[in-house]
Amino acid sequence: MEIQNLMREIRADALDKMEKRSPQDLAASWSGEDLLYSGKGNAIFIVLPTPGCAWALSGSGGCTMCSYVADSPLDEVDPDLLVDIFKKSLEKHAITEKTVVKIFASGSFLNPDEIPLSSRNEILNLLKDEKYVEEVVVESRPEFVTKNVLQECCDALGDKIFEIGIGLETSNDYTREKKINKGFSRKDFENTVETIKNTELKCDVRAKAYIFVKPILTSEKDAITEAVESAQYAESVGASRISFCPATIHKDTLMEQLWKGGSYQPPWIWSIMEIIKQVRGSLEIPVIMDTAGFGSRRGPYNCKKCNSQLKSMIIQSNLDQSIPEDLECECKNKWKTEIEFCDITRSTTNLVHKK
Repeated sequence: MEIQNLMREIRADALDKMEKRSPQDLAASWSGEDLLYSGKGNAIFIVLPTPGCAWALSGSGGCTMCSYVADSPLDEVDPDLLVDIFKKSLEKHAITEKTVVKIFASGSFLNPDEIPLSSRNEILNLLKDEKYVEEVVVESRPEFVTKNVLQECCDALGDKIFEIGIGLETSNDYTREKKINKGFSRKDFENTVETIKNTELKCDVRAKAYIFVKPILTSEKDAITEAVESAQYAESVGASRISFCPATIHKDTLMEQLWKGGSYQPPWIWSIMEIIKQVRGSLEIPVIMDTAGFGSRRGPYNCKKCNSQLKSMIIQSNLDQSIPEDLECECKNKWKTEIEFCDITRSTTNLVHKK
């Protein structure tokens, strides 16, 4: 497939330039207020250093917008070291109120080639007796979500909510295959959600759908429509939560190459506001909008006058699941113009208005 040939070349060049770092240097953790299924609480985020996303390192070249493999040591990590890193990361944070622990691995937590089975089970078992930890959230591609794996995870974790985030990205198979190079179909996602819903388990396993806002070669108007339709689809097939990921330009990706060439621009924050308005008005499950990169030249951007205020409004709306109030700014008319005329111009970048 042509997109995979291109991605292989881009990924190989990126990996050649990478400077290898130790697992300890790549590990990270932080905490903050977040929305749990039971309401507002604390979240602990832990990034584990793993060999890297198997999909990105395969002959496929990985996804067109993602460079998380750059946060990996690209070598096997000793299982005991991985557990030790997790322990030390967790110990940095006081767990004195209801908490969700979110574990990121720059790939699939349930892939034994990325997180060894012994490490995975011990990490989950460490959280089993943390009485204030209500939820544990991990990420995985669909092919690693099986009944046996779910049973093993629940045996280790005990009676807690175990949420598996899956990068659906979009309900549109063409976009997922040809623009994102995701490597699985909508049917694969449906089968995975069905496995999660229908397997009898000791813990409460739930599926979260990650939805990407504005893939390459997508107009601003189509990005809004596709994001909303994708969220509605994900809820209809059984996802318990939606997490939107608006595009931010990662280094050494196809998206970055198009952006540098003037053929791509991340979405307007006004588009993000419109998506929130539509999904919060039509969905019953929690909807979270990631605000990483907002207001930067590589992320969603309006203008200097309203970027920060809108970002703060969206963060607050994530916590109370509200629809942010309307805000007026002179840049809003430029966004409206782009939405109105992008079908004519077929533009995937912000229109330049010349006098």
